[in-house]
Amino acid sequence: MRRKRWIIALQVVLVTAMLVFVTIEVRSSWSDLRPRLEDVQLRHVAAATGILAGYYLVFVVGWVIVLRALQLRIRYMEAVGAEMVSMLAKYIPGGVWTPAARVVACRRLGMPAGPVLASIGYEAGLSAIAGVIVFALSLPFAPDVSLPVPLWTMLLFAAVLVVALHPRIYGAAADRLLKRLGDEPIPRLPMRAAVSVLMYYGVTWLLGGLALREMALAFGADVPLSAVPYLGGASALGAIVAVLVVIAPSGLGVREGAVYALLLAYMDGATALVVVALNRLLITGVEAGLLGGVLLLRRIRGQALVEPRPPDPVSE
Repeated sequence: MRRKRWIIALQVVLVTAMLVFVTIEVRSSWSDLRPRLEDVQLRHVAAATGILAGYYLVFVVGWVIVLRALQLRIRYMEAVGAEMVSMLAKYIPGGVWTPAARVVACRRLGMPAGPVLASIGYEAGLSAIAGVIVFALSLPFAPDVSLPVPLWTMLLFAAVLVVALHPRIYGAAADRLLKRLGDEPIPRLPMRAAVSVLMYYGVTWLLGGLALREMALAFGADVPLSAVPYLGGASALGAIVAVLVVIAPSGLGVREGAVYALLLAYMDGATALVVVALNRLLITGVEAGLLGGVLLLRRIRGQALVEPRPPDPVSE
């Protein structure tokens, strides 16, 4: 109980600090923010929404590829539903709810919990590595950037993930975990599949960067198309920070702070502030909208979001 109270107290302090920071920034920059909010270009907001929805829809394919490499089968629509449920679960404090929500959804589909949990680890790790690589490769083509942390720490983080996610190392660790959970060992993810998924996630981060650029254009920022890799990498670093700072629901505040600092390379502080704030709302809206779309499609077809069914013979 004492530990739980401390966690709740820290969460309250963190969220309060974020709200105070945003309030101060908004009040001090209101003269600059107001014209931007009044003159927002809705066509760019609509484009950002569409691109972001497309990002999520193609991102799910990477997880499906990992599952199939682990000899697990899932229909695409089921994968989208499970992914969006876990995305929305990240707003509950504590990083455990995101994977837990997806594992529960997949269990209803007859899939074993352990291997699904292992696949989520591959997805998160490979996506993070791809994001750091995209960001690092974009820096020589970006203007002077004030990084929130030294670049070598990001590269070191990616290198540690590369080693940890090597099929022989990650597979052995996953097998020990699965043994405790009473599940069978998972097949080793082939190196070719791992590299393919890594490259695939690199492309998805470019889509994320394109969506962020459209949001910036909506508020009058002069962001060239060549900045897309940088913005995609910035989105990736924000997502990584959100995962690492588990005490904040969905990395609320810390994610925006990281992206805000990186956006200053292409726009002033007032524009960056409104972009990251509304981009967060857009992300949440798209996640909820995609889940709602899956639920609606299931309802039209007379199906539940996740229907209990016997395990796929391939996954046994």
